[in-house]
Amino acid sequence: MNPAVATVVVTYNRRALLLECLAALFAQSRRPDLILIIDNASTDDTHKCLHSEGVLSRADVRYWRLAENLGGAGGFHHGLRQAMRSGADLIWLMDDDAAPQADALQVLLQAASSAGDIYGSVAVAGAKLCWPMTIQGDPAQRITEIAELPPLCEVEFLPFLGFLIHRSVVERIGLPDAGYFIAADDCEYSLRARRTGHKTILVAGSRIRHPSPSTYPLRVPGRILTCLRLVPWKRYYDTRNRMLLAKSYYGVRLWTQTLPSLFARLCGALLHESDKVAQVWAFAAGLCDGFLGRKGRRHERWGIKT
Repeated sequence: MNPAVATVVVTYNRRALLLECLAALFAQSRRPDLILIIDNASTDDTHKCLHSEGVLSRADVRYWRLAENLGGAGGFHHGLRQAMRSGADLIWLMDDDAAPQADALQVLLQAASSAGDIYGSVAVAGAKLCWPMTIQGDPAQRITEIAELPPLCEVEFLPFLGFLIHRSVVERIGLPDAGYFIAADDCEYSLRARRTGHKTILVAGSRIRHPSPSTYPLRVPGRILTCLRLVPWKRYYDTRNRMLLAKSYYGVRLWTQTLPSLFARLCGALLHESDKVAQVWAFAAGLCDGFLGRKGRRHERWGIKT
């Protein structure tokens, strides 16, 4: 039986990247049956561009422009809901800056042997992974090179970047938490799935080209943290959502690991990044809202500029 596959692409003000992503999807050796474009209230000419390029006239494309910017989390929440309504058996999630290699979906589907598990493509930048992946095991392995990946490996979480989920899993665990706005929404969704017995499996042969994030290493006792360079408004969501995750899933590790890690990341930001006063304010605001469980788009309420 050939399952119906819907691809959800969330976009915001990046029409050029979106067109590259769509071109890669149209060129797949096994094309998605339906491509759902979720436009997070873009203020550029995304809609006009899609129309002029003939994308919106295709039978295999549906376009939604949301009334307001709900962030990546809100976009994937809405997109997955629409994909479920379309009757798709499998849903493949990605951002607009993803460029799947020509056989990415075909390889992923060949590996997806269990409807109860979630499978993910590998985000690559050249010969390297875009970010380290932790393979489950005793002990766990932290992988940074593509060549180090086994063909299939169980990981703690999968990003919404080639994230393939069966509708039966969505029916069981629900939709992504739109309250995260941006950052860690995919981690929360993966952990929610794992808590209910669904494995998250990385498929090394299914690859998506993706810009490599700007990072720097930070040495702390016993380990090296990979820290993202973040502008203050993103620092707020990174801090807040790490707290939300830890409160929901990590138990005592909130105090023994998450909080020390967050303060270490703040120290790294003060050493390596600009806008130091704004970084501290964003960190404090995120920590406060994380402790209090406040979700949604809230950085403006703290006076943090986008």
